[in-house]
Amino acid sequence: MHVSVLLEEAIQGLNLKDDGIYVDCTLGYAGHSSEILKRVRRGCLFAFDQDSDAIEYSKERLSKIGDNFTIIYSNFVNLKEELEKRNVKKVDGILFDLGVSSVQLDEADRGFSYHQDAKLDMRMDRNNTLSAYEVVNNYSEAELVNIFFKYGEEKYSKSIVRAIVKYRETKHIENTLELVEIIKSAMPMKAKRDKHPARKVFQAIRIEVNHELDILEKAINDALDILNIGGRVAVITFHSLEDKIVKNIFKEKTHIDDMVKGLPNIPEEYMSKYRLVNNKAIVPTDEELENNNRSRSAKLRVIERIR
Repeated sequence: MHVSVLLEEAIQGLNLKDDGIYVDCTLGYAGHSSEILKRVRRGCLFAFDQDSDAIEYSKERLSKIGDNFTIIYSNFVNLKEELEKRNVKKVDGILFDLGVSSVQLDEADRGFSYHQDAKLDMRMDRNNTLSAYEVVNNYSEAELVNIFFKYGEEKYSKSIVRAIVKYRETKHIENTLELVEIIKSAMPMKAKRDKHPARKVFQAIRIEVNHELDILEKAINDALDILNIGGRVAVITFHSLEDKIVKNIFKEKTHIDDMVKGLPNIPEEYMSKYRLVNNKAIVPTDEELENNNRSRSAKLRVIERIR
């Protein structure tokens, strides 16, 4: 079963009010949503997901807590538009938990895992036409190198892609473990010792298939836009590319111009509308790391609207 990462820290970060309006942009299997709903008795929760299995499970789980929730079958890139359809213009808190759920990783047929054999897929939304199979078999050598380097930060991108291109001259790459073997064959022994050699490539393909980074930037800016004063956005990231996007947006939104920073009374138009709740990212405790190995790369950042 999926274990929510940084659960207590995220809930505290949102600073929930009993009558507030909250949005969980990544419902998944309702770990965070359940805790939000328990604390928002007179308010309401809107939750986004595009995985029909997760939605079905979560609907049942949340119904046992209350009926003041709405599940929206959509990607969180449509946050503003979907809430406006429901006549919601402002909210008191928004959560993003950007990890792939353990359930998706553990379900072999989803093709997210490099430990289990499955058809190359990796679609969060099964209605999406682009899958890992198309990326691996149809993208050009240059496109694959770019994706593996940019989204996976994989330093052996070129040799891995050469091996993929050579392999697909004779047959299509159909399955996850088939791809894993090709990746392994292209890497030096020392690179295979510490962490799984396919980890970064699989991450890169998943990001490409689901357009994760483009979507994230738009969604976070939209989320900040619809916050009430006193409202907060909390974001849990799992790799440096996501964290960098979040960190940069938060930094830009809380920045005060150097020209006026030292003034005793800063004019209103120069003051930031937001403040960082924590200057540094919150990371899992030793206890959480011990209980849930998948939390090891998680970081939580929280920002609040103050005017």
